[in-house]
Amino acid sequence: MKYFYLFFLIIGAFPVLYAQHFHAGNEALTYPDIEGYITLKTDFHQHTVFSDGEVWPSIRVSEALRENLDAISLTEHIEYQPHKKDIPHPDRNRAYEIALKEAEDHDLLIVSGSEITRKVPIGHSNAIFVTDSNKLLTNPSEAVFAEAKKQGAFIFWNHPYYKRQDGIPVWSDFQKERIQKGELHGIEVINSNNYSEESLALALEHNLTIMGTSDIHGLIDWDYTEEGNHRPITLVFAKEKTLESLKEALFEKRTVAVFNSLLVGRDEFLKPLLKESVLINEATYIDKGSILKIELENVSSSDLIWENETPYTFHNMPSVFEIKAGKSTTLLIKTIERLKKFDLKLKALRAFSAPKQQPVIEWNISTNINDI
Repeated sequence: MKYFYLFFLIIGAFPVLYAQHFHAGNEALTYPDIEGYITLKTDFHQHTVFSDGEVWPSIRVSEALRENLDAISLTEHIEYQPHKKDIPHPDRNRAYEIALKEAEDHDLLIVSGSEITRKVPIGHSNAIFVTDSNKLLTNPSEAVFAEAKKQGAFIFWNHPYYKRQDGIPVWSDFQKERIQKGELHGIEVINSNNYSEESLALALEHNLTIMGTSDIHGLIDWDYTEEGNHRPITLVFAKEKTLESLKEALFEKRTVAVFNSLLVGRDEFLKPLLKESVLINEATYIDKGSILKIELENVSSSDLIWENETPYTFHNMPSVFEIKAGKSTTLLIKTIERLKKFDLKLKALRAFSAPKQQPVIEWNISTNINDI
């Protein structure tokens, strides 16, 4: 009988242990640095019980540490507070303060932020790097964005297709005015499970930072991990891992949005990220023939899907192939003659630098030839 009670004691204690201090897990995300910058993994759109989320702020810290994120922001709806009868909190900075305390012994940057919640066509926007969210509790809408700008915030438009039956974002006069006044700097092209090609077009047309976020309300495990997915994130290419450098990189638009095998960003950052994500571990000819064996290793957390763009055909697989995250694959390429140098050109089929525009990545490879 005592073992029966011990079993239930352990089971009962597990949720508390998990909620408070369980920071280990199997879902750690990794992406390579690119030349001149370190790659920071971020999620700047999350909710807790301090607005319409379902978890305490410390849970968001635990999830981020388990997934090896570098920075997060808890962007609570400042106007929409459905739990206020049970959790009254006049201080709109409270979720940030709790997360900051939980993360103080860990290498995780906590960015202050709030979600400005208005009806369409204004919609929802996140203001991060704010100094006091309480001062955003004001009307009219123009005054809220002006206050966020005054605090030095980086502001981005959330799920721009919100409340649209056709799923197409509408670029209203309000957004145009925010751009002109320097009060809108980014736009979500990936939110939750949704990728918006039209939002990417808007980002490029209006020179906005490309963002990807989870917009999580429940548990990351429930919405993503148990479905075999990683949360959507924004990769930010910063000069160092500090709040100041992170903010600078966002304003300079050095980002790539990622959701599983989908990567979306400007060519100048997307292409080097893809190139650094694949290591060439071997490039040798088989025996004395003209079949070149190349081993490719994917060192990122995204499954990468490629299409052959060289003038040669493959001996062992079709022209479209996949390299699983953290895995390797071998190409056997029929080069007709033995080459000292080989240019491997592959199109990244699940990567987009513009609507329907997929980058081609090139590796200049030296082979093992020394007899010609």
